[in-house]
Amino acid sequence: MSTSTVVRARFPRTATNFGRFATSPARALNAFGQMVWFTLSSVGQIPTTLRNYRAETVRLIAQIGMGTGALAVLGGTVAIVGFITLSGSSLVAIQGFSSLGNIGVEVFTGFFAALVNVRIAAPVVTGIALAATVGAGATAELGAMRISEEIDALEVMGVKSVAFLASTRIIAAIVVILPLYGLAMLMAFLSPQLVTTVLYGQSSGTYNHYFRTFLRPDDVFWSFVVAALIAVIVMITHCYYGYTAAGGPVGVGEAVGRSMRFSLVAVVVVAMLSSLALYGVDPNFNLTV
Repeated sequence: MSTSTVVRARFPRTATNFGRFATSPARALNAFGQMVWFTLSSVGQIPTTLRNYRAETVRLIAQIGMGTGALAVLGGTVAIVGFITLSGSSLVAIQGFSSLGNIGVEVFTGFFAALVNVRIAAPVVTGIALAATVGAGATAELGAMRISEEIDALEVMGVKSVAFLASTRIIAAIVVILPLYGLAMLMAFLSPQLVTTVLYGQSSGTYNHYFRTFLRPDDVFWSFVVAALIAVIVMITHCYYGYTAAGGPVGVGEAVGRSMRFSLVAVVVVAMLSSLALYGVDPNFNLTV
């Protein structure tokens, strides 16, 4: 009798765990390869989508921007992203004024708002809001289509399912993110000023001086680029998990949870890497007293 047979006979649970750990790298590599293939396929079929599925793309643009059903009454994703960005930027101003006040330089709250909101807070908050609203909905919708064999039916009818379901949503995310992030930036500019000048009583002239001095147009441009990149990654992630869902309704729920976990990590990682690439060597500001 071999040693492995003895181990399985005496310690069945331990042997099962060892077998699971031994195959986990292979499963992870296989899942990574499938995600890369899905990404290349969905992005590569964008020209086909623009030629053949324009009506579906327009419908998804309207759905992502304004929502459907009860969500449309509240303004859809536009209202959600605007409100979340308003709240997050207000917290930046509150923490910034209090922290800077501890060392007697609360006049730099405008500088703090211009730097943190544009470079970090607004892209991250917008990405999280997209993942929680549009992304989770896309995963649930595609997962429901997968388990009910609607995706297979599309393939039988000659419809390219990846282009029709994933590429259309990627295009819609790119189109919607520009005005959506413009609204988010307006909220990120407005809320710190109101908190600092109205609640804390700082002079509007003092706040505007430091805010406009350290608000660089290049930072705003790259902030839009980072937000667009985050939107594309979030949409690809959620479409992949919904497209490959399996196991019935329970499997769809698990796919939504996994896609949210991956999206939240991806948003933070993209923001970190972009900040390192853009400001890691030269922060592009000179603060002197």
